[in-house]
Amino acid sequence: MRVGILGGGQLGRMLAIAGLPLGVRCWVLDPSPEAPARAVATHICADYRDRSALEQLVQAVDVITYEFENVPVESARALAELRPVYPPPRALAIAQDRLSEKTFFQSLGIPTPRFERVDTLEDLRNAVAELGLPALLKTRRGGYDGKGQYLMRGSDDIERAWGALGGVPLILEEHIAFERELSVIAVRSRAGECAFYPLIENHHREGILRRSLAPAPKTSPERQARAERYARAILEALNYVGVLALELFEHHGNLLANEMAPRVHNSGHWTIEGAVTSQFENHLRAIGGWPLGTTDSRGHCAMINLIGTTPSSEAVLKIPGAHLHLYGKSPRPGRKLGHITLCEPSEELLAQKLAQAQALLDSGTPAEE
Repeated sequence: MRVGILGGGQLGRMLAIAGLPLGVRCWVLDPSPEAPARAVATHICADYRDRSALEQLVQAVDVITYEFENVPVESARALAELRPVYPPPRALAIAQDRLSEKTFFQSLGIPTPRFERVDTLEDLRNAVAELGLPALLKTRRGGYDGKGQYLMRGSDDIERAWGALGGVPLILEEHIAFERELSVIAVRSRAGECAFYPLIENHHREGILRRSLAPAPKTSPERQARAERYARAILEALNYVGVLALELFEHHGNLLANEMAPRVHNSGHWTIEGAVTSQFENHLRAIGGWPLGTTDSRGHCAMINLIGTTPSSEAVLKIPGAHLHLYGKSPRPGRKLGHITLCEPSEELLAQKLAQAQALLDSGTPAEE
């Protein structure tokens, strides 16, 4: 199978790596000459709207996917006229607009925080009157890892938030004092077969995912079933093929949908070593028309993102059972450069290894030159 990937970042890199044992060859289209996936896939270095590059991709591959949700929808739709594109471009279009996304969730009976559309300063004032404060003002399009949003705590923030974000379509969301952030990774095949990974507990700082734990501690079968029910509703409504991540807030025993990612997801990186079949392999199985792999975890797992800097490989690998994944990216504040995964038979052992890994990161042990 020959797979084209729109986007050549670390997710494209890990997809291509997962494809190698299966005999899958990958081509990535990415405008950066330093795209991390170029080390393991054929790299077409061009803009996502470059017609000749899109034609080159079509000629090279059997099926096309994407590794991030800011790919131009028009490019995905044009490609879908010539080759199968999974997940479907409609999923991409919905995920790119936070208002469309939350409206879509509610149409399926999936609860979300309350929200209001904001196009003008007067809209913002009215939305605050409706939802109250604190509330989170977000751009409807773009923005990730905490970018493109403003937490409004008091009425004085209305003008400041509008000054910071106004001028583009916005959405005001009710601020939820959630107990924890969760995600569920789901996958659906061409034949309509669905599979779900255990719920994942996610820890963010400064809007960036820092750590994921799977299966999420203290999660009941009922809560897992509810998350799967929500994810299945999305998959079936979109006639979806591939991996989907649904991010959730746990609030007073309820699950509220925050957003979806129509692609393999950062919170699922633990599956490489921690699940019988990784999210990356299952995505390739799904879009290739192959049977899905088992999604059971191999124990208690954790993933730690390496943000901005990386420790020395030797220091990480001294931790028994630690797996290091580096993305081949140059250091930069706030940039995801790699991750560490751990998998242990008990929560106690996992906690010990996590403490070792965190102590290493906190010590600032430098990477090799």
